[in-house]
Amino acid sequence: MKVLITGATGLVGSEIVRQCHDKGYDVNYLTTSKHKIVSKSNYQGFYWDPSNNQIDSDCLNGVSVIVNLAGASISKRWTSAYKKEVLNSRVDSLRTLYNAIENGSYEDIKSFVSASAIGIYPTSQSKYYDESCEQVDDSFLGEVVAKWEEGIDAFKKLDINVAKVRVGLVMSNNGGALPEMAKPIKYYVGAAFGSGDQWQSWIHIVDLAKIFLFLGENNIKGVFNGVAPNPVSNNKLVKEIAKALQRPLFLPNIPKFVMNTILGEMSYILFASQRVSSKKIEEEGFNFRFRNICSALEDIYGLNGFCAPKEATMEKEYAS
Repeated sequence: MKVLITGATGLVGSEIVRQCHDKGYDVNYLTTSKHKIVSKSNYQGFYWDPSNNQIDSDCLNGVSVIVNLAGASISKRWTSAYKKEVLNSRVDSLRTLYNAIENGSYEDIKSFVSASAIGIYPTSQSKYYDESCEQVDDSFLGEVVAKWEEGIDAFKKLDINVAKVRVGLVMSNNGGALPEMAKPIKYYVGAAFGSGDQWQSWIHIVDLAKIFLFLGENNIKGVFNGVAPNPVSNNKLVKEIAKALQRPLFLPNIPKFVMNTILGEMSYILFASQRVSSKKIEEEGFNFRFRNICSALEDIYGLNGFCAPKEATMEKEYAS
């Protein structure tokens, strides 16, 4: 099988590439940086410039699955200019890919699997969201994800299977949220945010990459939450990270206004609460390797025996 990946050099993309190669799959990838183009028998780079609708269409030759991860990071200060970049980077990438497929003859393409985000769900302490929810969060993130998914849905017109993965908080030691959360804890100044009661629907990066490939390999279509079965509160997550790092927590929770002063509107993502279900992807036959936060941190930090037996086997702890 040959897989085309956009965003292949990013955190999630790199793990998907690793898993592809472990399975013997060839990978084509698109990059906006010509100096990042590599040419190997199982790993071939191609140049594209979505902002100008430019793409080397040879990237699609022989490809059966497309994994789309393209989009500017939301973890930068949300200035007016950067907000446009966050949205346009997603919409332009989809449009460029769509045009390339529509204007060519690529009968091998069977599946298009694209990242989305759980930020589409309205923030709530009490609701438990599954993929049938049609409400959209009244925020910049909600707006971005809604328009992102509109662009993804357009690929259904091309007669290929389209799947959307609404990605939660990705847990990895190589980037993303976890190193940023762990840093203050390591230096004894860690604390939860606000009340700490907001739900964090997380997922280990290995399981997330597996979900993308699982959907592509099996030509599954539809929308799926890319989260582990047991979401936790921000208080619980911070305590588990501190426990893994063997650091005490003695500072009070950080008030909302403090983070708003430091980060501006972007601080919204620290206090948004989405308790999200993984049931649908499990019903398709997907098996999570890391079902609870303790086992995920044990793997990430290489801690043998970190989880008590009860914690290691516990299921649906917070998703009842």
